[in-house]
Amino acid sequence: MPGAKLRQQLKPWMLPIAMACGIVFHTQIRHIVFLTPYLIFIMLLITFCRMDPARIRLDGMSVRLLVIQLFGAAGAYMLLAGVDPVIAQGAFICIFCPTATAAPVVTGMLGGNVERLVAYSLVSNVAVAVIAPVAFMVMGSSEVGLMEAAGTIAAKVAPLILLPLVAALMIRRIAPALHHAIDGHQSVSFYIWAVSLLIVVGNSVSFIMAEPADAIPTCAWLALVAAVACAFQFIAGRVIGHFAGDPVSGAQGLGQKNTVLAIWMALTYLNPLSSIAPAAYVAFQNTVNSVQLYFRQRRNARSDTSHG
Repeated sequence: MPGAKLRQQLKPWMLPIAMACGIVFHTQIRHIVFLTPYLIFIMLLITFCRMDPARIRLDGMSVRLLVIQLFGAAGAYMLLAGVDPVIAQGAFICIFCPTATAAPVVTGMLGGNVERLVAYSLVSNVAVAVIAPVAFMVMGSSEVGLMEAAGTIAAKVAPLILLPLVAALMIRRIAPALHHAIDGHQSVSFYIWAVSLLIVVGNSVSFIMAEPADAIPTCAWLALVAAVACAFQFIAGRVIGHFAGDPVSGAQGLGQKNTVLAIWMALTYLNPLSSIAPAAYVAFQNTVNSVQLYFRQRRNARSDTSHG
């Protein structure tokens, strides 16, 4: 099977190739950005067809991750506010931002507990929708209306998480044959994720390059803050998850962020320049994901070879 063997050899390199293509073709990618929510929906539907609904429940790990997400964001802001308010806002939004809607997909690919990640993703996004308006007012955005902001954030996040979840549960109940077929093609989500990554990286590169030249020093500091925040959250999440017997879900739940929502919140309610931090976070979190998936795919390839 030359085709199957070639795909197996290329698979560990798919995400780095997608990121590189996103950087090179960032100008052209703006024409297909509209596909992102549809790709995320399909990925989540495939992933949710794999999980057992009875296993979705909150536990101690979710509580600990949420504490880091909320209090870590507040701590980072207070630590940096005296240095530079814009950099402080960038640090805040990188940590405060909820779990990415695609995090369950990557968690499943890495062998983590998808049900546990889905549970934390839901509570993480709800917490942000409730707390964000208050947090933004404290940071000086007087134009934020509590109910309006909470509703807008929820409207942007909830459909992408809840609709594929409901669809998967309905398919499981009324079309078990279709559910089984989708469950048996989990690898499809990997290739959809590669296309999504290409689009997200390309869009982020275009966003960063649009900033004026005099903002470069601040942009550099914001990128550095994003890198530190990314490393901190992946490591902290893995440590917390380790004690719960699920380091993958812990790392992805805390480290993989909904950067599209973060950029929107920063542009809407904070100093617009602070949105550079979550834009840079895209590159860092997807580099981490690409490295993890590369080694995971390589281990799987070696395992297949040894059993072949």
